[in-house]
Amino acid sequence: MTALKEVKKSVRGSKTIDGAGVHLVRVLGVSTVKDFDPFLMLDSFDSENPEDYMRGFPFHPHRGIETITYLIHGEMEHMDSLGNKGVIGNGESQWMTAGSGIMHQEMPVSSPRMLGVQIWLNLPRDDKMTHPHYFDINKDMIPVVKTDFGEVRPISGKYENAEGVKPKFIQATLLDVLVEKGKSVTIPTIPGENVFVFLIEGDAVINGDAYDEKTAVLFKDEGDAIEVLATKKKPVRFIFFEGKPLREPVAWGGPIVMNTEEELRDTFLELQSNTFIKHNAKN
Repeated sequence: MTALKEVKKSVRGSKTIDGAGVHLVRVLGVSTVKDFDPFLMLDSFDSENPEDYMRGFPFHPHRGIETITYLIHGEMEHMDSLGNKGVIGNGESQWMTAGSGIMHQEMPVSSPRMLGVQIWLNLPRDDKMTHPHYFDINKDMIPVVKTDFGEVRPISGKYENAEGVKPKFIQATLLDVLVEKGKSVTIPTIPGENVFVFLIEGDAVINGDAYDEKTAVLFKDEGDAIEVLATKKKPVRFIFFEGKPLREPVAWGGPIVMNTEEELRDTFLELQSNTFIKHNAKN
């Protein structure tokens, strides 16, 4: 018999402005690191007004993390200082391993609607200074599983017999799940891994409690599955996240995430002295 996980906590996103003037909803950040480990930051984009996002995220550094951008609707151009570039569109993703250090930019393109997320995934201590790596995930790499409740798109990891991409480092599972109004989905979980869902569009009922759109819902360790119910008013679309916690110290300064304050200070000194870039990203 399936034992459903109970909710540990929920975090409602708050509106903020980042980059060169991008309006977004920040859901996870510095204050949630311990509970949501290995997931660091979660930003949500949802706008039909290009003025909210067209200024984008000009060149900036990253080290010690992976950034994953997934667009349900919209288009975004990206490039880095080492020659990588590309465009992600509706239903596509870009998974970047910053590793030892990379300078990159992400510039949204005017679209009828910009709807998506960016998640920061921590890198283990031993992989913080790995070679940078770009991984564009197009539509053909994300299967669509049609079900009696709606649809599931595995971005990474597995759902039933459908598999998304295989990450290079933390084997995190990311599923884009659409549940039609009044229906529910039960998703099995992996023992010992942190599990949460982000309600990107529509409200949901979980274990009898109602949760609003743009809320992250974190589950307790006990149990072997989660269940999400769409209200009778409208469908719910959510991103399911699952990953093994690192349980390592986190020193976070802006776009840099290391294990110690000394490593953080050294990184910013390298940025000042133009010695930040260690490896060519094309490996």
